[in-house]
Amino acid sequence: MTPATALPVAISCGEPAGIGPEIAAKAWAALRGEVPLFWIGDPAHLPADVPVVVIDSPSQAAGVMDRGLPVLSHDFAAPNTPGTANPANAQGVIDVIARGVDLVQSGQAAALCTAPIHKKALQDGAGFAYPGHTEYLQALAGAERAVMMLASEQLRVVPATIHIALREVPKMLTPTLLRDTIRITADGLRSQFGIAQPRIAVAGLNPHAGEGGAMGREEIDWIAKLVTDMSAEGYDLRGPLPADTMFHATARASYDAAVCMYHDQALIPIKTLDFDRGVNVTLGLPFIRTSPDHGTAFDIAGTGVANPSSMIEALRMAHRMAQS
Repeated sequence: MTPATALPVAISCGEPAGIGPEIAAKAWAALRGEVPLFWIGDPAHLPADVPVVVIDSPSQAAGVMDRGLPVLSHDFAAPNTPGTANPANAQGVIDVIARGVDLVQSGQAAALCTAPIHKKALQDGAGFAYPGHTEYLQALAGAERAVMMLASEQLRVVPATIHIALREVPKMLTPTLLRDTIRITADGLRSQFGIAQPRIAVAGLNPHAGEGGAMGREEIDWIAKLVTDMSAEGYDLRGPLPADTMFHATARASYDAAVCMYHDQALIPIKTLDFDRGVNVTLGLPFIRTSPDHGTAFDIAGTGVANPSSMIEALRMAHRMAQS
């Protein structure tokens, strides 16, 4: 049982027309007595069969968890139709994220767990100027740079470049970018995961890590030197490693996180190993933020079949990170 005095995890509602309200309710049902939490959003957007307890302050959340989903009410402009985003609600989604950040930074919540948003709906309805959650959170926090980690019980991965075309990766992947990614990953493993001396595996960019230059020269020209230099500075690094041999069970046991060069190099192995329970963690922020590793799933919203596993794991991980 979690002590009633533990700070709760805040859940921002995300896109109300997606599966966010449903998986938040299912997560509450699964985590009663384990993780104190509260949901920020319009109670009318939750499934009708969910018991709700409206609270005035996050401090009340732990005490009412056994009665219903604690909800910090936030009025939205329009009703909700599952599966169809309403532009009138876009500003409400954005404001709830900012409210969640304020609560965490003011010490009223232990962490922020964000339900999926629909970027186009926010852009169309409220002129949202950010590519996604991470960049908006970075701006709210005034952080220099945020890094996306995907984490599960079996693997943690961090892509150095994210949502860009594969042909752009060699141009975007610079020594400064990779150094910052490794540094932020190491700092996050220490401060948020409680790993005093994190071990980080660094993937090569090219097949077989370039195979001595036969399949690309980035490893020879600068990646290996950067790994050597940072190792001399006290980082526990290994690499650059061939990506096709660094994700089997024996290899994974030798490191705490893998820094990869591009999106699919990082996300394919973790989604293959643990598709339903992967968690998105943002490193580099002055607070803890997790999120389920999936989207709004408009096609099944409102049907009651959404799988809450990733949301449950995101809340559990946020709670553990806060405690460590």
